[in-house]
Amino acid sequence: MPDITIDEFRDEVVAFLDANATKKQAEQKFVWGEGDDDVALFEEVTPEREQEDLDLAKAWRAKRFDAGLGHITGAVEFGGRELPGAYDRLYGQLEGQYETPNQSFFGIGLGMVAPTIQAHATPEVKDLYVRKMYRGDLVGCQLFSEPGAGSDLASLQCKAERDGDEWIITGQKVWTSGAQYSDIGEIICRTDADLPKHKGLTGFVVDMKAPGVEIRPLRQMTGGASFNEVFFTEVRVPDSHRLGDVNQGWTVALTTLMNERASIGAGGGGGSGLGNVTRLAEMCRYFEVADDPVVRQKLMDVYINFQVSKFNNQRALDKIKRGQLPGPEMSIAKLSLTNNMWRTANFVADILGPRIIADTGEWGTFAWGQLLLGVPGMKVAGGTDEVMKNIVGERVLGLPKDSGIDSVTPFKDLKVGTQVS
Repeated sequence: MPDITIDEFRDEVVAFLDANATKKQAEQKFVWGEGDDDVALFEEVTPEREQEDLDLAKAWRAKRFDAGLGHITGAVEFGGRELPGAYDRLYGQLEGQYETPNQSFFGIGLGMVAPTIQAHATPEVKDLYVRKMYRGDLVGCQLFSEPGAGSDLASLQCKAERDGDEWIITGQKVWTSGAQYSDIGEIICRTDADLPKHKGLTGFVVDMKAPGVEIRPLRQMTGGASFNEVFFTEVRVPDSHRLGDVNQGWTVALTTLMNERASIGAGGGGGSGLGNVTRLAEMCRYFEVADDPVVRQKLMDVYINFQVSKFNNQRALDKIKRGQLPGPEMSIAKLSLTNNMWRTANFVADILGPRIIADTGEWGTFAWGQLLLGVPGMKVAGGTDEVMKNIVGERVLGLPKDSGIDSVTPFKDLKVGTQVS
């Protein structure tokens, strides 16, 4: 049993928040044309603004941690409280009632990298990084995809070669979110080219500030540069920073990917009221299409699909609460999220017409173009929609494995229906 009741914990959290943050004003009824109309994904920010926001986020994370509220469910040895998940969820609900700095900088590190380190790293690396990550002293990123290995991750070619007690990493990664402000990264490299592609991989924790690491931003259609390409030129990593056994990196990668899809899929509507049917309904009224039966049907389609996604996410979270690992159903959650974003963007585009691509200065119109341009990026993040469908088909529905093409057999020699591993 916890050494503190849920009511006592609530009082502790409220006292902390009252002393360190400002409570939000009571939520006002949504009124078209009032407030912020920003619904952007991957929006453009200056480096100075990003650094300022990061500093504020780190300061808040440290304050939480030092008060015993930064790693509520975690092990005591890493600064945790070892309390049930209900306590962590309660904290999130309560903090949501206060004005606090944006914590999205830590999403990948705490949602994907830290759990993998705790599952596969040496005691030395756990002691070195886990506490600091939850305190906000270190930010982590994920280095998986490459120019020729995105959805087919096992085809990656970034190599790590053993050199005594160190490994030398050389190669390129791409689509790395947050690399520009990260301190460490989880990287999967090829360590044995003679083994089958899934069996010659090894995971490491790499210093993102080490000599030989070069980070280049990738500008997106939205104008933002959330993603990066990262080049490694003979970057040295101690063997103690290896994750799991040599050539067993696929297991490490799966741990991260399942946590990634759980983290992305549970993201709801992507913020900014994307799943807020009231906002969309008011848009229909403002543009005098609220009585159109086709529009009304499409609006309810958006609403229903967000609700179904919400219930599916709750089912997956309940499984995690019971101590089970995130499974293939998280691919459903991730696929559902991006489909809902795309459904919303298309619905809004139908209502707004040219206003979504031409700035007329009207509130709640041109701003939606940032969502429309940002959704394709979300459809790639954490695994493409096509890969998610294959996972759901094969691992959830039990359908036959999809036919593939290997890199050895000439296309002309493949027979129709051949299954390629």
